[in-house]
Amino acid sequence: MEPLNLPAGEEARVREAILLHQSSRFAEAEALLQDLSDRFPGNATLLALWGQLRLQRGSLEEGVEILRKSLDLAPNQPMALSCRAAGLLALGRHLEALQDLDRVLALDPGNAEAHSNRGVALKELHRLPEAIGSHDRAVALNPRDAVAYYNRGVALQECKRWGEALKSYDRAIALQPGYAKAYGNRGVVLLELWRPSEALKNFERALILQPGNAKVHNNRGNALKELGRPEEALAAYGQSLALRPDYAEAHNNRGPALQELHEWGKALESYDRAIALKPGYAQAHWNKALLKLLTGDYAQGWPLYEWRWKGFLPGPFREYGRPVWLGKEPVAGRTLLVHAEQGYGDSIQFCRYLPLVEKMGAKVVLEAPPALLPLLSTLAGNITLVPSWAPLPAFDLHCPMLSLPLALGTTLKTIPAGIPYLSVDAGRQAAWRRRLGPKTVPRVGLAWSGWKENRNDHHRSLPMETLAPLLESPCEFHSLHKEYRPADGSRLAEFHIRDHHHELGDFSQTAALIQEMDLVVSVDTSVAHLAGALGRPVWILLPWIPDFRWMLDRSDSPWYPAAVLFRQPSPGDWKAVAGEVARRVRAEFE
Repeated sequence: MEPLNLPAGEEARVREAILLHQSSRFAEAEALLQDLSDRFPGNATLLALWGQLRLQRGSLEEGVEILRKSLDLAPNQPMALSCRAAGLLALGRHLEALQDLDRVLALDPGNAEAHSNRGVALKELHRLPEAIGSHDRAVALNPRDAVAYYNRGVALQECKRWGEALKSYDRAIALQPGYAKAYGNRGVVLLELWRPSEALKNFERALILQPGNAKVHNNRGNALKELGRPEEALAAYGQSLALRPDYAEAHNNRGPALQELHEWGKALESYDRAIALKPGYAQAHWNKALLKLLTGDYAQGWPLYEWRWKGFLPGPFREYGRPVWLGKEPVAGRTLLVHAEQGYGDSIQFCRYLPLVEKMGAKVVLEAPPALLPLLSTLAGNITLVPSWAPLPAFDLHCPMLSLPLALGTTLKTIPAGIPYLSVDAGRQAAWRRRLGPKTVPRVGLAWSGWKENRNDHHRSLPMETLAPLLESPCEFHSLHKEYRPADGSRLAEFHIRDHHHELGDFSQTAALIQEMDLVVSVDTSVAHLAGALGRPVWILLPWIPDFRWMLDRSDSPWYPAAVLFRQPSPGDWKAVAGEVARRVRAEFE
């Protein structure tokens, strides 16, 4: 504390106020300090003490103003600057807080708490590398400060540096075992790392320490949902909403849990409630879009699907310096750039729209991943192909590929299903025919797993051995995978599956191999779309909650007339799906 420069008797009253405050006799302490400040209005230290006390009592605006008066009288008070910065942070005035903290550190460079709070301010100002640097400095100066490690974890978590964030929370908990917020955030990181069982334990520990935390109840629901326990997840969301009925995130999170129970109407109500509480809530709009498309309501689904640009794709909406075309203005006589935006399967499914746009009079330029270009060159029309991120020719408008259904007003009845819309290079197909040799039994191409980084992959992919009943059928089985999971590649011979991954350089090679198959059996991955686009017989194995494009309660697809859909009868039941596919294959080919 700075010198008070008060008469001895008055200094004793200040010490009495401090003791009263420490004894939680806040009103008496404040009354005493206010009286002293009124009697000695020019005493900066006295004002600083009073301002600090007002902040601690929750009177943020008043406390900040009292500290301003103190600092006007004596600008170089590290403690007053630190306290005002804390108040400004609590008020969300982060830039002002940062300015105070920079002044503190100019006066006291070794102030660990100021470095930590500076990191908090920088994080809120989205200056994350600087924030992490400040936190690193704080913990170096005071390695026993649990709060500093917690704040560091928050900044690292914001940067998606999950492993480092986890270690920082671990250190905070080691220093302060009852740190409820650290357990709560540690659980969120574990969910991001796909470790839901561990996440659940952390949320439950946080709730033992702080049972009234609506956010942690909500996150506990998320962990239970990921563990395939939707009823318990709904109970957790209910606890969250009992504590905070206007919690839009909990209403939104209820939706997928209700969908797991096939409660489609109630799920929609949850999304609508979240949107009513928070109209700009992108994730709720996005979830509603997927549900509308899943249930075949394309009139509402495609417009809502545009909410994907608010944070649900790997990158933001690309700015091309030209207007976006969503079908509202004529495109005849203009050059339209269509750019692939999502996975390979999405590009294969929705490239069917490009010839339609060309028939509207547009000159179409398609920007797509190089692995797809030889295949996409077989689209009808005169479409210019450009590899992703390569220099582009001049164009007038641009459209993300999955916005084409909206631009063309697609309904269930107007899905462009002229199949095939892609074709196979005759030379490549002939080469595959020679490589495979004479056919003596039906040939079945297999794809049992998708891209492992896909957030839904644990639902849509299945272990290779699950296909064992099918592999007993009198057929010749061929893998259509270019890459394998670590456990799969070495077991192909055991299951009598022929491997071709070295020859599958791009999708046109895969297409030529598929053309030699009598049947393709695939989970929901690019192979399924490729077989469907080629018009080849394809049986698609779907999880309990399928992707929106496969809709509900049907064994056919308006997108791929040659496809047959096999759905899990209950969550995770791939065994039943494999058994039904095996039965159907034997009936088809025996």
